[in-house]
Amino acid sequence: MKSHFPTSWTTQMEELQFQDFTPIQEAIFAPISEGKNVLALSPTGSGKTLAYLWPSLLKLKPKKAQQLLILAPNTELAGQLFDVCKTWGESLGLTCQLFLSGSSQKRQIERLKKGPEILIGTPGRIFELIKLKKIKMMNVETIVLDEFDELFSDSHYHFVEKIGHYVPKDYQFIYLSATSKFDPSKLAPGTVTIDVTKSETSTIDHYYIMVEKRDRLDLLRKFANLPDFRALTFFNQLSDLGASEERLQFHQANVISLASDVNVKFRKVILERFKQGQLHLLLATDLVARGIDIENLECVINYDIPFDKASYTHRAGRTGRMGKDGMVITMVTSNYELQQLKKFASVQEVELKNQQLFKK
Repeated sequence: MKSHFPTSWTTQMEELQFQDFTPIQEAIFAPISEGKNVLALSPTGSGKTLAYLWPSLLKLKPKKAQQLLILAPNTELAGQLFDVCKTWGESLGLTCQLFLSGSSQKRQIERLKKGPEILIGTPGRIFELIKLKKIKMMNVETIVLDEFDELFSDSHYHFVEKIGHYVPKDYQFIYLSATSKFDPSKLAPGTVTIDVTKSETSTIDHYYIMVEKRDRLDLLRKFANLPDFRALTFFNQLSDLGASEERLQFHQANVISLASDVNVKFRKVILERFKQGQLHLLLATDLVARGIDIENLECVINYDIPFDKASYTHRAGRTGRMGKDGMVITMVTSNYELQQLKKFASVQEVELKNQQLFKK
């Protein structure tokens, strides 16, 4: 696989201290290079982005506009894909542009005039630009659906389906996700499935804390006061997220929420502060779970038990990425909730005492 890489990439890999390719990176390089439709399933944090980007970028021709389209379900993920794409594409003479709802459409149209080879964006904005005939799908050779199961959900799929109607018949489709919960009838014909979810060992420990429902916020405040601690904290409801943020901040807890209505620039500022450890708890809902990639994130906290195993898997995948250690702590308020949680993961009980976690 490495033998296919240009010198600029091998040099870059040495600078970034890349050691080994992950199973998903090895498994899908050849089929993507050969132009096959590929569905790839691999745990979160296993290097899926580079797994499809490397072979996809190597197929592109510099100065030929709009060859590769990458769709993401939210702005966080799209922004991170854009950063990774720039890192590896620029040394090949390739340019990528980012297209997000909530950002200036006029400025994005100006960017298209520069003829970027790679387009990255959320389905709604991409479809708007297609309708305006600013994105010309006849040029597109490959479409990537990153977190395709989310893109197949009701809120996105009508855009994804419409985008698919604008492309020529011989395009390539690449689907990526950590979970296999989807409608197979929505896949392109002849799609090859590559599943390495069982071949990769997890380095994540899964715990739960028994707590009265009314005491959860106080427990969260204690976590926020732990020294050298960061946790991405998930809520099921947006209304609970906002109310909890207000109450925690009132008690001087070092927390902030990342709600879906926060504008793109402020979201970047929040994420940067969290990455640097200036914030201890980042509060979020599943809506942003797919897009957040925090290097060496110590912990994920579930304030609420997720609705299903797929949600739990995606939340848990924010920690323990690329073989690093991580832990997930779920607040449990009843035996019924504990039984639900045990369907999602093998968990062990812990308690927080004197600013330390103890196994029970």
